[in-house]
Amino acid sequence: MKVLVVFLGGGLGSVLRYLFGKFLNDPISGTPYGTLAANILGSLLIGFILGWAAKQEAISQHTLLLLTTGFCGGFTTFSTFVYENHVFLKSGAFGVLALYTIASFVLAFLAVFLGVWLVRFF
Repeated sequence: MKVLVVFLGGGLGSVLRYLFGKFLNDPISGTPYGTLAANILGSLLIGFILGWAAKQEAISQHTLLLLTTGFCGGFTTFSTFVYENHVFLKSGAFGVLALYTIASFVLAFLAVFLGVWLVRFF
């Protein structure tokens, strides 16, 4: 059952990430706004979910697996992030590489903490 809920959540998260890339990535410059947005939003969401779970003991292990390992794991993507950085490096876009890498780490890190903090108001 645990594998099934992770599978379902991962599928939904992956489809949503695909749509983010399709509609937010800039095809002209190659800037992966969709991946950045998915990673930041997914980090905020997992922080909120885990913060909520710590506050409310009523969330089942299956629900947590569906939402965190499944959905957030499928929605956010480290492999795509690394590949996009490889493309920037290969093309000599060192400024974009640095900006995108730093923004991704810093904003995702802050988003997790923001998600945990937001739980206080719900």
